[in-house]
Amino acid sequence: MSRTRTRWRLGLTATAFLVAAGLVPAPAHAEDVTDYAITVDPATKGAKIDDTMYGVFFEDINRAADGGLYAELVQNRSFEYSTDDNRSYTPLTSWTVDGTAQVVNDAGRLNERNRNYLSLGAASSVTNAGYNTGIRVEAGKKYDFSVWARAESGTTLTVSLQDADGTLATARQVAVTKSGWAKYTATFTATRTSSDGRLTVGSSAAAALDMVSLFPRDTYKNQPNGLRKDLAEKVAALHPGFLRFPGGCLVNTDSMEDYSESSNWQRKRSYQWKDTIGPVEERATNANFWGYNQSYGLGYYEYFRFAEDIGAMPLPVVPALVTGCGQNKAVDDEALLKRHIQDALDLIEFANGPVTSTWGKKRAQMGHPKPFHLTHIGVGNEENLPVEFMARFKQFRAAIVAKYPEITVVSNSGPDDAGQTFDTAWQLNRENKVDMVDEHYYNSPQWFLQNNDRYDSYDRSGPKVFLGEYASWGNAFKNGLAEAAFMTGLERNADVVKLASYAPLFANEDYVQWSPDMVWFNNHASWNSANYEVQKLFMNNVGDRVVPSKATGTPSLMGPITGAVGLSTWATSAAYDDVSVTDADGKTLLSDDFSGDASKWTHTGGGSWSIQDGQYVQTDAAAEDTMVSAGDPTWHDYDLHAKATKKSGKEGFLVAFGVKDTGNYYWWNLGGWNNTQSAVEQAVDGGKSTLISKAGTIETGRTYDIDIKVRGRQVTLYLDGQEWGSFTDDKPAEPFRQVVTKDAKTGDLIVKVVNAQSSAARTAIDLGGAKVASKARVTTLSADPNAVNSETETPVAPVTSTFSGVADEFTYTFPANSITFLRIKQR
Repeated sequence: MSRTRTRWRLGLTATAFLVAAGLVPAPAHAEDVTDYAITVDPATKGAKIDDTMYGVFFEDINRAADGGLYAELVQNRSFEYSTDDNRSYTPLTSWTVDGTAQVVNDAGRLNERNRNYLSLGAASSVTNAGYNTGIRVEAGKKYDFSVWARAESGTTLTVSLQDADGTLATARQVAVTKSGWAKYTATFTATRTSSDGRLTVGSSAAAALDMVSLFPRDTYKNQPNGLRKDLAEKVAALHPGFLRFPGGCLVNTDSMEDYSESSNWQRKRSYQWKDTIGPVEERATNANFWGYNQSYGLGYYEYFRFAEDIGAMPLPVVPALVTGCGQNKAVDDEALLKRHIQDALDLIEFANGPVTSTWGKKRAQMGHPKPFHLTHIGVGNEENLPVEFMARFKQFRAAIVAKYPEITVVSNSGPDDAGQTFDTAWQLNRENKVDMVDEHYYNSPQWFLQNNDRYDSYDRSGPKVFLGEYASWGNAFKNGLAEAAFMTGLERNADVVKLASYAPLFANEDYVQWSPDMVWFNNHASWNSANYEVQKLFMNNVGDRVVPSKATGTPSLMGPITGAVGLSTWATSAAYDDVSVTDADGKTLLSDDFSGDASKWTHTGGGSWSIQDGQYVQTDAAAEDTMVSAGDPTWHDYDLHAKATKKSGKEGFLVAFGVKDTGNYYWWNLGGWNNTQSAVEQAVDGGKSTLISKAGTIETGRTYDIDIKVRGRQVTLYLDGQEWGSFTDDKPAEPFRQVVTKDAKTGDLIVKVVNAQSSAARTAIDLGGAKVASKARVTTLSADPNAVNSETETPVAPVTSTFSGVADEFTYTFPANSITFLRIKQR
């Protein structure tokens, strides 16, 4: 994941705009007028589209694994929660004790990698609260309980399921007969349905407990140690071409050491695959980058098995020993690097090796003697240090290609869609003849509407693109519309863009670290976002080859950049002084040296602003997005000057221009991203996109002169009198996009049209002489642009119909705010 955010603008067709403005009358024969034209060239072969074009990316974020896809119902089942995971955690988080109990870390533990266990006193019990509102059970369904236990003189465990209204299943008695650790099991059949259940384990005599587990019998494909059925089925319904896992920031953050005595049982470390296989009670625990614990019950074996079950190509990502996601450190340890390279080689053997090989044998012992057919492996994720990353990547690639020449080794281009890091990374990828480069970006809907042509100019003979993470900022239908418009450009460039996956995949509504997300859930329900419906429509109607086509566009109606000015901070205390705004003729529009009060400024963000010693100071070094603004939203063509001084905190300062309201503005973010780079970001309806960025830091206590010159849609930025950079924001946000593909199996032409505007688009379609049936199967997604799917309402859902007016040349009206797929049979 990368930290950027942005907006979306509806367009009008030229005729509709003029009619709405009262400049021309509506045509007398509206049925004869079309707003757009699509011309198809069926005789020319376009780019081949691989079966793996679209896939999914799973990262354990938003409780996507424990409490999500992993079906375990007990939270903190092994008493391993720690302040390393989250400051609020203790080893008894999610447990309550009746009687005496304590978590122990001593030589009596279950095994070396499962460090903690529970010492439960006689006639005492512990109760687990599960996730969300509690443990979910459904009447008539079976649930398998297990626990590892030991008792010096033997004991009887009483295991029960209940909620506030009483018993949920008949209690079970489990006799612990051994003084050493052993696994004990029982099965419950739920007598009532509840989402508020609690699991209680009591003991008649003193006992030690570990790995307290409750699993639904009904998991996806009935796999042992399996997956929550409704969530897995939603992924399967997409028919994804690949499954990328396990991250994301989990892969390249924190320590690269292992979980062993030599590392002092390092808890904060990168996701390393060997920690996650074998018996679940022997798998390591880890602090999740997103602020909780990950048990590794869902590990590499389960990821491979899931990919196989849904017919997807597995695409694992391993650490490159360069941390990212704000940490930005290259690990210089040759022995550690060699160990990680060997781990990558062992991973390929685990996936593909024969049962006679060391790691193939381990796979077989886990229940899968057949290979998993691994063909791609990613090294690293969003590294902000491209030179250091490439030096290590080359060593991984050399070792992998030497032993497994058939494996595609995937590099990346950092966390953003453009900028210094991106440019350097791509240059190095090209120079080193990398096969495939993983791009990531999160931007506004407007950015996606503006950048449909992003890959049109990519080098056809250079590295291929894996678009491993992308999304517009939001789960409303307008976000799905913009993403769909962008995806038509991905398909048109299928010779360059070989793989693409929306991200993130899952979010538990009660544990959200990142939004938007494709599928939302709680402990009893799950629902598809508008974005999911878009992805599903594309994934289930990909086609095998692009059919070249062209469409007329929408005239741009862009005026100059307009708006007031603003000051802000992000996790930083800063002081501003001598703010002035003058128009293009030198006339003063605003001048404030803060010798008086702050009455010219409106505080719309967080933080604490006050006048101190003739400066305007934001004093809260923890507050984010502390915007104050001044001036007229209609201002244009002006010069903004300010002095800024960082006083304390993690970052620098932000100077805004073109401020229309709290969600729509531009700002120059100096010393952002933990004071590692500066960038101009554009916010549109609350979401941000990066327009220009450079590496750099802001010094504490130093006063900087900041000047921003706005002329039309061109902006030039000066830092301490030197030009820092410039940009022109004049790319149209085209609301009408299309692509045509052919399904080799059925012979269908699939005409895919996105109309992301508030008026219907009557369109002349010329199929270029193709002989076609008169009827087309139509799938339409259409809704209010602000519609959001929820647990109880699904305003964004596909509607299927039949259109009987198909011919070599015909007219079709695409509804306002719609995505339409016409499947046309060729004769």
